[in-house]
Amino acid sequence: MDYNEKISRKSFLKASAFMLAAPMLPKLDVKAPSPIGLQLYTLRNEIAKDLLGTLKKVSAIGYKEVELFGYSDGKFFGKTPKEFKKILGDLGLNPVSGHYGAGVENKTAKGTLSNGWQKAVDDAAEIGQKYVNCAYLTESERKTIDQYKKYVDLFNKSGEVAKKAGLQFGYHNHDFEFKKIGGELPYDYIAGKTDPKLVKLELDLYWAVKAGIDPVALFKKYPGRFPLWHVKDIDKKDGSFAEVGTGSIDFKKIFDNRKLAGMTHFFVEQDVAKVPPVQAIETSYKNVVKMKV
Repeated sequence: MDYNEKISRKSFLKASAFMLAAPMLPKLDVKAPSPIGLQLYTLRNEIAKDLLGTLKKVSAIGYKEVELFGYSDGKFFGKTPKEFKKILGDLGLNPVSGHYGAGVENKTAKGTLSNGWQKAVDDAAEIGQKYVNCAYLTESERKTIDQYKKYVDLFNKSGEVAKKAGLQFGYHNHDFEFKKIGGELPYDYIAGKTDPKLVKLELDLYWAVKAGIDPVALFKKYPGRFPLWHVKDIDKKDGSFAEVGTGSIDFKKIFDNRKLAGMTHFFVEQDVAKVPPVQAIETSYKNVVKMKV
């Protein structure tokens, strides 16, 4: 307001009333940071030794969301869905997503896309997950393009099961999907041939960049298909895994295109750490906060 402007008595009274009420209004953060998630695979060894103690450390660092792995035969890290949901709830951790195997070669494993998928999806829904993702294709499951052609159908069907339960199915990449087989790119089948409504894409930034792929170029090619990201860095010296913000990946450029990607959640992950993993995820957390993403 221009202080030289004359204010009517009515306007003055309204302004005064608002000023009196203002202290009682909640403080609004114009650009609140996104909840920072963690793929728990980073702490797989620690979890195997002390599940509750490790999750307490994750929560204490500041992580609000987690992505799970290792679901097997109806249990999460040896806990029933009900038990694990309570553990996470008590620590303020939201289990947004989970990773699962394709189970194409290993037919005996339960809780995969090929064996016990309905129960896996139902259990994921029970603990509050929103996403269920195929985490990895074993070497024997990805030798030929014909195998990838069959995944188009498997992924669509897995997506249909997830959708009926109110969840979204997705596929998490590594680098091998970006290496041509017989002149064809496997990722073009996973991303280009599947139903966009049934199959979303969880982009692992490390593996994509490692394969020479520009994440933003992928967003432009498949806009809105990437609701989930794995945020991890590449060591500038040897190309190994690094704490977020300490390596060579230009995260600002990538996060500036989050709307194009359709990103809604992201998870810090570090497959291998050169320091204690808990220390690594704390460094990554602090650096992500500094990014103000």
